Amino acid sequence: MEFKGFTTKLVHTDRLLNSPQDGAVHQPTSNSVLFEYKRVEDLVDVFQGRSNGHAYSRQSSGSINALQNMLASMEGGIGALTFASGMAAITTCLLSLLKQGDHLILSQFLFGNTNSFANTLRGFGIEVSLVDVTDVNQVKQAVQPNTRALYLETIANPVTQVADLNAIGRLCEELGLLYMVDNTMTPAYLFDARAARASLLVGSLTKYMAGHGHVLGGAVIDTGLFDWTDFPNINEAYKSQPSNMWGLLQIKKKGLRDMGGCLTPDSAHLISIGMETLALRLDKTCANALTLATYLSSHPKVAKVYYPGLSDHPQHQLARAQFSQYGGILSLDLVPGADCFAFLNSLELVINATHLGDTRTLAIPVAHTIYYEMGAEQRARMAISDNMIRLSIGIEDIDDIIADFEQALASV
Repeated sequence: MEFKGFTTKLVHTDRLLNSPQDGAVHQPTSNSVLFEYKRVEDLVDVFQGRSNGHAYSRQSSGSINALQNMLASMEGGIGALTFASGMAAITTCLLSLLKQGDHLILSQFLFGNTNSFANTLRGFGIEVSLVDVTDVNQVKQAVQPNTRALYLETIANPVTQVADLNAIGRLCEELGLLYMVDNTMTPAYLFDARAARASLLVGSLTKYMAGHGHVLGGAVIDTGLFDWTDFPNINEAYKSQPSNMWGLLQIKKKGLRDMGGCLTPDSAHLISIGMETLALRLDKTCANALTLATYLSSHPKVAKVYYPGLSDHPQHQLARAQFSQYGGILSLDLVPGADCFAFLNSLELVINATHLGDTRTLAIPVAHTIYYEMGAEQRARMAISDNMIRLSIGIEDIDDIIADFEQALASV
């Protein structure tokens, strides 16, 4: 029987796809670091890529493979790799695939940590251009003869700019560029990355995938659409496998084996459990976010609300065409003269914390925390005001969320 529903598939993927032993519905957690082979020839086959067995848990184990299988199945990809965090996935992926003299196009709206990593890449001799990815023409103008890849986020954090994902996907396919999409904000339930012609999906499992703020993780998923035979940076040693697996194999060898940012089996188990309720949580989160954004946009003490679901958002039509819902992240500017610290300290239900995709609603002053190191000049270029507040909307009852904002705004 073929299951059609997104949640039905997720709930049953582990037991059906991974076939756990002894009738378990979840893959048992295996904490063994090493794996025994009665015949040394079998161990050699694993090392030389002729067998899919496990040699050392830094690269693979039954627990890790089970989660990777679930992620690839959910996104319609040909394979996945998991990492200790989203940043581990992003950094090891880029460092594994790019080399000195390459050119990388990045979204100018990238979140602070990824944006900061651009300077690290420049230090290694990789040229980086920051581009407005809401406009495919600007992306096209940035392409150079040595351009190897383009990396962007579906919805930017915290100003919520929406990339023109489908048009950029067509451009990358036309030019043979590796199209790397961070879909942390819009997992598969909200956005079909394969339909947008994404090559690799890169991002955090900590946020919406796991969903409960209790485990770190990251992933790289290959959609199977990119022709790795045209990518000049693949090590000859990794071309023993079918060409569609060259990219993941190089990231696995250079990233997990050489750099070591591996996910633990216990973390893999927690993430796989959280994934089962992904759609249920996103439905509630997105509905809450749209209702709250609408309420805040008409409040006299709120100067501006940034949320793709609002009709006055600059990329509202793009978001409407690309996503099934508008996500759970929004930001707001209080009116001039309002004290954002006093407002945040007045919230009782909402938690002051730096995180996204949690079951609880979270708030943080952007300029003073997650974008502080960037400096005032760059914050201004990114339209981040000094009293901007970013919100990650949870699954609480919407009446309670609005009541908390109402009483906090009244105290400002």
